[in-house]
Formats: sequence, structure tokens, C-alpha cells
Amino acid sequence: MSGALLPLRLEGLSFVAGDRLVVDHITADIAPDRITVVLGHNGAGKSMLMRLCHGLMSPTAGAIRWQGREAASLTAEDIARRQSMVFHLPVLLRRTVRQNLSFPLQLRGVTVAQRRKRVDEVIAETGLGPLADRPARALSAGEQQLAAIARAWVTRPDILFLDEPTTHLDPGAVARAEKILLGIRRAGATIMLATHDLAQARRIADQVLFLAGGRLLEDRPAKDFFTAPLTEEARRFLEGRL
Repeated sequence: MSGALLPLRLEGLSFVAGDRLVVDHITADIAPDRITVVLGHNGAGKSMLMRLCHGLMSPTAGAIRWQGREAASLTAEDIARRQSMVFHLPVLLRRTVRQNLSFPLQLRGVTVAQRRKRVDEVIAETGLGPLADRPARALSAGEQQLAAIARAWVTRPDILFLDEPTTHLDPGAVARAEKILLGIRRAGATIMLATHDLAQARRIADQVLFLAGGRLLEDRPAKDFFTAPLTEEARRFLEGRL
């Protein structure tokens, strides 16, 4: 599935807000079928990088290139429809969880029967059965975030972007969210997740992009990054000193 769009190539990507260089000439490849974790302290540029990759913001300089086997034949609208994003504070409709999951499919013109089948599949895959018919906004913060992840996955995107998705969740909800994300990766999607949570990154990352001051300082397999960081900034971050 992810071959349609991925890999994603970032070429000299920059973003300036006012007089501040938020993202500073980042060049990297986001490979398919893995979880790439964007690590860094608050203000490192993680969220802006995610928004640029997803197309919510336009870069001040540089380029974003989708280089999968089908990407050249896709329109900008097609490319947008093959992605989803989850923010650290979910925004759910005043409907049930099931109806929240159905809505993106409805917008895409999916038939009622197909919507029902797909929603049932995702509810089963994510373990949301007990919550499916409850009002989404009446759920706990953790349950709402799980519903938001499921809603993002219901369209079967090639790549799922997540910006600090578990920041405010308790350990049980974090564990459930990570289980869902690992299942999504096994199903063939690519995941790009921004966080400053080192423990979470150690548990789920295949690749790490480490940012500091808007610059990409390390782009390495997770096991290499955590066992032998190359930069002083990364060592300080891992030791809790950055």
C-alpha cells in the first residue's frame, strides 16, 4: 500500500516565522513501512516539520517530493487523500465514535455498505468495540485520542503523521495507542511521529530524526541513535540535559 507515495524526500526544507528560522534546511528521506520518530525538545521544530510534510504549511524554501512508484501519476488532491494526521489534542465531532470513523469515508463518497464494513474492521483492529456507540466527546482524553487515531486510519492512508499524540495520556492509554500504531505499521502503513518522549521512541521507533534548534542533527536507525549518538546535543538530550 505505501508504495504509492513513499519514500518521502525532504530537500533543504526550511520555514521562517517572523524573524525566526523554525525549520532550518532539513534534508532527509522518510522510508516506507516503518515508524520514523522525530525527536527533540519543545521548540525544536518537530511540529512544524510534521505540518510541512503533511502539506498544512508551505515551506519557505526547499521541496517535499513523494517518490513512490505511483506518485508521479497522482494529482495533489490524490496525494492529500493518501495521508492522515493526528494532533496532540484531538478534535472529534459531536457524534458517536462509530459516526466519527464513518465521516471521512462519507466525504470520499464511499457507499453506506462499504463504510459500515470498513468502520467495523477498524473498530475491531483498534479494540474500540466497547466505545463504538458512545458519544466521542464524552470519552476520556485517552479514549478520544484512540478514537482520533482510528479515524485517521479508517481511510487506509499510505502515511500517518502524528504530532505528540500521547502527551497528555496516562500510561495505560499510551500503551493502547502504541499497540494500535504498531498494528497499523504491520498492516503496511508508514508512520511519522513527533515526540519528546524518549521511552516511547525507544519502544516503537525504527528510525530517528533528531532535531535541535530547527536543524536535523541526526538521522539514524533507532538502535544506533540510542546506543551511540553522534552529536553532543543528542547525548545531552538522551541524558536529560538539553
